[in-house]
Amino acid sequence: MNTIGLKGDAQDFGGTVKQAAGDAIGNRTLQGEGMADQMSGGVNTAIGAAQDAFAAGPGPMLDQARAFAREKPWATAALVGTIGLALFNTLRGQK
Repeated sequence: MNTIGLKGDAQDFGGTVKQAAGDAIGNRTLQGEGMADQMSGGVNTAIGAAQDAFAAGPGPMLDQARAFAREKPWATAALVGTIGLALFNTLRGQK
């Protein structure tokens, strides 16, 4: 795993801790920050996994993508959604 993936995992873990702390003390702001950190961490983890997959070549890349999607469905959904929005915004207005 590359540094982006490791940072994503760390950010996801930190967000989980932050959200749990917010839940424990009833602080909605802290809960929200934790959830946002988890989403950002998931996206970074997905980006890191994609970089690793592209470096390995097409055969292992598909296996890694499938494994990642099974292990982290939320991160996969976030990545696909981000890519979809980027494509939509890029193609919007073109004829």
